[in-house]
Amino acid sequence: MADRIALITGGNKGLGFETARRLTDQGVRVYIGAREPERGAEAASRLGVEWLQLDVTNEASVLDAAARFAERESRLDILVNNAGIAGSRKPAAELTGEDAETVFATNVVGPVRVMNAFIPWMKTSSNPVIVNVSSGLGSFAVTQNPQRFESQIRMPLYCASKSALTMLTLQYARALPGFRINAADPGYTATDFNGHRGEQTIEEGTEAIIQLAMLPPDGPTGTFVDRGGPVPW
Repeated sequence: MADRIALITGGNKGLGFETARRLTDQGVRVYIGAREPERGAEAASRLGVEWLQLDVTNEASVLDAAARFAERESRLDILVNNAGIAGSRKPAAELTGEDAETVFATNVVGPVRVMNAFIPWMKTSSNPVIVNVSSGLGSFAVTQNPQRFESQIRMPLYCASKSALTMLTLQYARALPGFRINAADPGYTATDFNGHRGEQTIEEGTEAIIQLAMLPPDGPTGTFVDRGGPVPW
């Protein structure tokens, strides 16, 4: 089979950028999705990859990106739903419905929108793989474990959105048995997302994403893992 083809949303920085770099090093032809054209073009130039203007919160933007992709390629093998936001950091009692809609629009509705637009092109792949970048912050078990840093975090909307994304992963895996669809927990990784306070390197943070992206056709599906293995729910 020819080189595998991947699309990574939010691929112009952080975990998405590093995922693109590592997949490229493994011979995958990569497209990065970026909301802002200037940043997308700059990141693509640095990586030596293609890019698509893609705002996961905008239906027209996603459909246009899928149309432009289809003009260049006949299939998509790997989709990494990486784009995500932390959302408001206000105290829980001050959070509003609008705050919730903003977070869920990117972290939950966004991946659904992107999968809907690109799954038709993945059905022509002999090994279609979807990786949803979730978080241990969406796990009851992890966030209630006093030995984990996640137990000290108070981000109701972000945590709830990642719980939703993990369950979406399981449901899509069951609905599309010919696909390998899994969720990755990068762990507490030093990126712009957390002001580079994370304890893991960017390489460590992308380990689980890369492992899932490169799964063979008989690999697992409907799982939730970090670089050490299964994440308890």
